Amino acid sequence: MEFEGFINFLKPPGPTSHDVVDIIRRYLGVRRVGHGGTLDPAAAGVLPLAVGNSTRLLQYVQEGGKSYRAEIVFGRETDTQDSWGKIIAERPVEMLGRDKLEQVLAGFRGPVYQMPPMVSAIRVGGQRLYNLARQGKEVQRQPRLIFISRLELVALWPWGPFPRALLDITCSKGTYIRTLAADLGRALGSGAYLDFLVRTKAGPFSIGNSYTLEEISDCLSRKDYSFLLPPETGLKHLPAVWLKPWAERLVLNGAPVKPEGLEGAPDIKPGALVAVFSKSGQLLAVGRWLEGDARILKAVKVVGKRS
Repeated sequence: MEFEGFINFLKPPGPTSHDVVDIIRRYLGVRRVGHGGTLDPAAAGVLPLAVGNSTRLLQYVQEGGKSYRAEIVFGRETDTQDSWGKIIAERPVEMLGRDKLEQVLAGFRGPVYQMPPMVSAIRVGGQRLYNLARQGKEVQRQPRLIFISRLELVALWPWGPFPRALLDITCSKGTYIRTLAADLGRALGSGAYLDFLVRTKAGPFSIGNSYTLEEISDCLSRKDYSFLLPPETGLKHLPAVWLKPWAERLVLNGAPVKPEGLEGAPDIKPGALVAVFSKSGQLLAVGRWLEGDARILKAVKVVGKRS
C-alpha cells in the first residue's frame, strides 16, 4: 500500500523526534517520513509527521504557531535549562508572589529576542549546537526574534525554597521553552529551569485528536488507516482558495492566476500563503497572494499532478 498524508502523533517522554520518525518508517514500510518541529526527548505532546509526498509540505506546518503547557521550577539553574541537566546555581526563594510573577510574564509577551541554547539543533560552523555541548564546548550565538502571543499563569505553588509555576504558552516557530524558563528566572533574580513540557498544538494539529504509537499499531493490525490524514490537513491553518476549472492548469504549471480564475473573491492579505484547491476539492498547490498592478495568485509549491 502507498501511504500519503499526515499523522498527528502523540510523542511520549523519552524518544527523540528522529527516533519517532524511524519507528513510523518501520511500521509503515516507507522511507519518506519527516516531522514538523523537533520535540526534546524529555518533552511530550504533538509531533506532526508527514508521510510520502506530504513531506514537501512540512515547512508550512512548521510556520504555524505552537502551544505548550510548561512547568517551571524557580530558585535553581541547570546547564541544559531543564530537569535533565546538572544544577549549576541555587538561589532559594522564600515565597514567589503571584503579582511579581505576573509582572515578569507581561514583559515577555509580544516580540522578544531569545538566545538559542547550546543544546539546540541549530548549526554553527556546520555542527549542531547540541553536539558541541556534549563536547563541553560553548560557541557564540546570535539572538533571534520570536513572538509570544500567549503566556498565562495556570497555577502557582509559591512557597520555597523552590517554587513552581504552570504556564500556558503560544509562540512562534523557533521559540525555545527551556530558554524562556531560564529567562523568566533571570528576570526574577532567582534562576529557573524547565521541569516538564507538553506541546498541546503545532500548526493545525492539536493534542485532543492525536495518536499514540500503541493506537497506530492497533489500527495497522486491523488494516484501519484512519490515523493517516489527507495532505491538506497540514495546511488547515492557511487560508484556502478554490480555482475555476480552466485556471487549474495555470497553477499546476506555475503560471499566475488573476482573481477571475478563482471561485469567489477571497479577503486575503497580500503576501499571505494560501492552500490552493480545485473546484472539486483536490489540493493542487501552496500559493502566495500577491498584489501588484492587479492581485494575482502565484504557486510556490505545486503538489498536484502537472499537465
